[in-house]
Amino acid sequence: MEMPKPTEAHKKLTHLVGRWTGQEHISPSPWDPKGGVATGRSDNRIALEGFALLHDYEQERNGAVTFRGHGVLTFDAQEQCYRMHWWDSTGSPANEFKGAFEGAILKMTSRGPQGLSRVVWDFSQAGRYRFKMEVSPDGQQWLTFMEGDYARQD
Repeated sequence: MEMPKPTEAHKKLTHLVGRWTGQEHISPSPWDPKGGVATGRSDNRIALEGFALLHDYEQERNGAVTFRGHGVLTFDAQEQCYRMHWWDSTGSPANEFKGAFEGAILKMTSRGPQGLSRVVWDFSQAGRYRFKMEVSPDGQQWLTFMEGDYARQD
């Protein structure tokens, strides 16, 4: 029996491969009443023979790392969607995001105890990507929690 091979859908995850750094804007929220700016860094690599992408992220504010996260992105061929399992330094249980590419934009949504979260990666510029995280209590009204603009460093 021949081993499965990554599909074109799996290969789209290579948009994230590399080391990235960018400026972020955090909107005021209950978790951060003042909001502010930060530097975001991620180191992303393909794993498991091309079937997954490992995403390691850290955020720095005022010279100190204040947040870290780890994501595992895959393509679910049965459901024809992308999935991301996310863990971070808040100690919360893993979140699962699901979504799809729309052209050069990957949108994924997660439902948790406090409502919905949506992440959006825009890969429309070579060597850069824009990222946005939005939150919603009901799936109708979305508020920007954080957004950033990142450049490839390698």
